[in-house]
Amino acid sequence: MEAGGGRAWLLYDGDCGFCTRVAAWVAARDRHGRLRVVAYQQAPSPPMTPALRAACTEAVHVVTPGGRTLMGGDAAIYTLGALGLRGLARLLWLRPFRDLVGFGYGIVARNRSRL
Repeated sequence: MEAGGGRAWLLYDGDCGFCTRVAAWVAARDRHGRLRVVAYQQAPSPPMTPALRAACTEAVHVVTPGGRTLMGGDAAIYTLGALGLRGLARLLWLRPFRDLVGFGYGIVARNRSRL
């Protein structure tokens, strides 16, 4: 899974305008190059697998340099940490904040075509 050169893969839906705008925002703020921001439709194998491709149709995913796969709210929290907001990310990993992020992510994901 180290095909990202030690960077995490942030895999988003390149056919979704909202997702593309958020991905561009993330890429612009990744000053330390910790993320490889790629539309899942364009992602190479590895990290892409058929199962991951299917899952990426439903939610953003992060594949960490160690090969761990995170989705939805957990991927969003990881991304904040990778962008340098480590204190905020640590806080959001704690319950109930992690659950709230997941809940909020689900609302946004279900309505992304309207955003």
